[in-house]
Amino acid sequence: MALPRSLVQLDDRTWLVTDLGSWDLPRGVVWKLESQRGEEAILTPLIRDLNLPHALSIGPDGLAYVGEMSRIIRFDPRAPNPVDTIEVVVAGLPDNKLHDNRHPLSKFVFAPDGSLLVNIGAPSDQCVNSRGQALGKVCPESEEGEQAASIRRYALISPGQWAPEYTVHVRGLRNSVALAVHASGTILQAENSYDFATRWSPFEELNVIRVGHHYGWPYCADMGAATPAWKSKASWCKSNEHERPAILLPPHTAPLDMLWYDGAMFPSLQGRLLMSWHGYRSVGGRIASYAADENGVPVSDKDASFPVYGAKARPFGASPAATPVVLTPGWGLVPGKRPQGSPVGLAIAKDGAIWTTDDRAGLVIRLARDQ
Repeated sequence: MALPRSLVQLDDRTWLVTDLGSWDLPRGVVWKLESQRGEEAILTPLIRDLNLPHALSIGPDGLAYVGEMSRIIRFDPRAPNPVDTIEVVVAGLPDNKLHDNRHPLSKFVFAPDGSLLVNIGAPSDQCVNSRGQALGKVCPESEEGEQAASIRRYALISPGQWAPEYTVHVRGLRNSVALAVHASGTILQAENSYDFATRWSPFEELNVIRVGHHYGWPYCADMGAATPAWKSKASWCKSNEHERPAILLPPHTAPLDMLWYDGAMFPSLQGRLLMSWHGYRSVGGRIASYAADENGVPVSDKDASFPVYGAKARPFGASPAATPVVLTPGWGLVPGKRPQGSPVGLAIAKDGAIWTTDDRAGLVIRLARDQ
């Protein structure tokens, strides 16, 4: 595999894995991975030449749904020739051809009402011109046109069919690659925040998604501070029109996936929110977990801190925040031996093991308790 991303289990020994293949060309693949203890894993390509396939899910109809850069497709992974079963579910998603710096990956989740919620990444980092100045009184990249920096909602109109038209469910989110739906119906989004050069700011965010709300991009960071180019929005950022994070996450962690643990192998993790931190800086490269309430929202704590490779844990110095439990200690860079971990997808196997992908190392990894 070149750039493995998301994964789902089909049966006791069979998995599907998306592989971007290349960031520049449509070389993406959906692989079938057959793995059984004591045997060499077998990789078989099911679909090739996809355009940045990232998101992957088994739908309510039992078919495999894949998010490409400009569309969502589905297919039957058990068919003799899965390519022949491909159907386009959602077309016309934004494409990198429109903007050089768009966050292009299509993440989606099935909402409790059956609708599809789809990430539409921001076209830029801060909605500024070449001189670092705001592009107007409001950001046209998020407030006008195709409504980027948002989550779209495609309504379910019949079983297995969604409306071709969308509504803007929420806006002001830079990149919602990490989306998850809790059994209670709560929808969480982990925000990949701004790429400021400063090491310790801004914080990433964990947001509870509430229809019609604005989450601040590109005007606000953290709990309500105006970003450098958008000082004119300082009052707005502190107003109730700006939906604040449920908790702050460590800076530059780049959360790419999350789920709640419900397996039997690790009883101490039951009900906890697991999150992959893909970021290349010293705070990223981990799988972390958080204690969550009955709605699946992490519980904040006093004097929260976060881990840093090569240094002691660092206090947030802000709230609300929570101290994570790291499930992958020691995954930092070892020069000449291995790169820092770059976890992307997360899945819980039927036996309770935790599976993840590492797209920098080209690996699928199983985390399990010794028997």
